[in-house]
Amino acid sequence: MRNFSTTELRAPLALLRLGARRYTRLVRRIFLALLLAASLASPNTATAQEDFSAWLEALRVEANQKGIPPYVTDVALDGVKPIPRVVELDRKQPESTITMAQYLANTVSDARVTRGRELLVQHKALLQRISAEYGIAPRTIIALWAMESNYGDVQGNFKVIDALATLAFEGRRAAFFRTELLEALRILAEGHIRPDAMKGSWAGAMGQAQFMPSTFRKWAADGDGDGKRDIWRSTADVFASTANFMRGLGWKGGESWGCEVKLPPNFDRLAIGPDVRKTVDIWRSRGVKKLGGAALPEIAGETSIVQPDGPGGRAFLVGDNFRAVMKWNRSTYFAAAVGLLSDRIGGAP
Repeated sequence: MRNFSTTELRAPLALLRLGARRYTRLVRRIFLALLLAASLASPNTATAQEDFSAWLEALRVEANQKGIPPYVTDVALDGVKPIPRVVELDRKQPESTITMAQYLANTVSDARVTRGRELLVQHKALLQRISAEYGIAPRTIIALWAMESNYGDVQGNFKVIDALATLAFEGRRAAFFRTELLEALRILAEGHIRPDAMKGSWAGAMGQAQFMPSTFRKWAADGDGDGKRDIWRSTADVFASTANFMRGLGWKGGESWGCEVKLPPNFDRLAIGPDVRKTVDIWRSRGVKKLGGAALPEIAGETSIVQPDGPGGRAFLVGDNFRAVMKWNRSTYFAAAVGLLSDRIGGAP
């Protein structure tokens, strides 16, 4: 009978200490990686390396036919391979949800507010120029910068071309990601960034503004006048691009996004929701007040009461600017966090 070493006996105990949940995630991650690796090694599966090479060549031909120069595709697509980690992240389902309190604790923290105020002062002249041009308040630009990349600190380390090629090839949402990949190649053709510097998230969201390539091509702006739209390294381009996108989404300069409110006892639950729209005067008449007891702010047009966590949760009076942020990211948590963070950074009452 074989004698096991101390190290071999210790290994199972270490795995147990990971806990059942962490161990399950680890096994699943290993399984997915092995599955993709095996599929790439097999000539009989849709994800075989031979098929990927043929798919990539067809993409190259399509890109050239659509006006992307061969020298761009030659450089950008050379050596591109599927990334197992990208496939895993794309297929991964959330294991749990968080409350709005937990979400806001992370996104609207005191540390983030303090840094945002410092950056608001540091970039005052630039922000004032961008704000005057696009009609977006400096504090809103700073808040979106914080939410998307923690002021540029977290842009993602995936090669965008490789990540998009993986997602366009592996089948799920293939058409969407193929379009984004072609847009990314056009960005390279326009000379805004080098292929090796085009980094982003696993899903292809790029730079400090976390724009998808199609969003970049439509809304990214040259804020420093150098002829390029560099949302990776140019703060001026990040601010201008953010402001231009928000203006395109319908942000109205000089108007509030909304505020947190206190609902009166026995408030009609059927009146809560983004599809119920009324003027601020009507909400006032129904006893809705700003949190703390102050009067509601003046917000033009129709407004809604939203309660992201459902009955008993925090409630917000929101207007068209909140809806504009929702077009950026379709999450009430995100939109509320942008509003609250911008208010705290800018010192709004």
